[in-house]
Amino acid sequence: MKTVLERLLDYVRFDTQSNESTGTHPSTPNQMVLARHLAEEMRAVGLQDVRLTEHGYAFGTLPATPGMEEAPALGFIAHLDTSDAASGTNVQPQVIPYRGGVIPLGTSGKFLDPKRFPSLNHQIGNTLVTTDGTTLLGADDKAGIAEIMTAAERIISEKIPHGPLRFGFTPDEEIGEGTLFFDVEAFGAQYAYTVDGGAAGEIEFQNFNAATATIAFHGIPVHPGSARGIMVNALRVAFEFNSMLPRNEVPEETEQFQGFYHLIRCSGTASEAETVYLLRDHDAESFEARKTTLRRIAAELNARYGNGTVTVAVKDQYRNMEEVILQHPFLLDIAKKAVHESGLEPVIVPIRGGTDGAMLSFRGLPCPNLGTGGYNFHGESEFASVEEMEKTVEILLGITVRFSRLAPGEPAQSLPVQKTEEISRI
Repeated sequence: MKTVLERLLDYVRFDTQSNESTGTHPSTPNQMVLARHLAEEMRAVGLQDVRLTEHGYAFGTLPATPGMEEAPALGFIAHLDTSDAASGTNVQPQVIPYRGGVIPLGTSGKFLDPKRFPSLNHQIGNTLVTTDGTTLLGADDKAGIAEIMTAAERIISEKIPHGPLRFGFTPDEEIGEGTLFFDVEAFGAQYAYTVDGGAAGEIEFQNFNAATATIAFHGIPVHPGSARGIMVNALRVAFEFNSMLPRNEVPEETEQFQGFYHLIRCSGTASEAETVYLLRDHDAESFEARKTTLRRIAAELNARYGNGTVTVAVKDQYRNMEEVILQHPFLLDIAKKAVHESGLEPVIVPIRGGTDGAMLSFRGLPCPNLGTGGYNFHGESEFASVEEMEKTVEILLGITVRFSRLAPGEPAQSLPVQKTEEISRI
């Protein structure tokens, strides 16, 4: 039987970066290569009804232990693509027994320094998997895949009692398309957990409301020698627009439940310019207020420079799944008890980003997120803790066993709904 470490080292050798510009599904062909590999592995460990779809989704099932068929069907989900924020080609992982101090990342000249990454201080005595400093690692979310597959194999080999189980591995999560072709009905689970978070023992059910705002600036170009009173410089208006946003409401100065405006692109000339912002906020009213702020600033600039100088186009991306999960709070109760049983303390943390689970929750599959033991995602400083990955496997097994004990209709009664701030302190 493979260990969770062996699986992670196997999966990270696949270059599966997604790419939002291709317009294909999956967005890159190598994702299908890993999906095919996972389908073969699911069959090898004994999962049934293994399916590989044309869009790069790999699914498998495990029928219930006799006598437990009436338990709610439970799913575990992870994504197989990686971010394009750093190279994912020819990943060369380092496996390091960590005794403290600075970790050199290969011969790249880069380091993991606990002064910059204080999470390392909690890893002394653990075995870490790092990069060589030239690529990302891919623990986001190949650690989650490794944990789910290891749990599945243990359930089968150790004959762990379980209800109906469903397993799913999705492409293109990093570009927001991970659920685009996810057939919830065919998946067949009533509830699920994504395994795509940070530290082992973390439980997430609150994510950002998210939108993308594209701001277009239309200038009046004339020769600079005769520009007085005539020229409108589109780039200067774009800079002015940005200066009118709340200065501290940016990713680098916010945390926890604080929202932000994130400028991700700026291009153009004096004639035409464009900026693109990510709008993020956990609170729905504050989220809508951010859109209003953009439109107010545009109106002020149009009044100053002429109608049509600034146009705002906002595209909603996903919503905070909290409103769905709090209708099924037993999911949090079961996860917390499984974390306790693994020897860790459960920590409820907000997701400062998105998740497949958010979209799936609004499509009828309530789906909180669990930690994986991975850190510093989307860059060369990414690493994973082997011991935390092993703990996550235990957590998945604990959730599986607890689900098998649920009777039809029982879950909704298992935990009273609590307010966000109350649950977040647990």
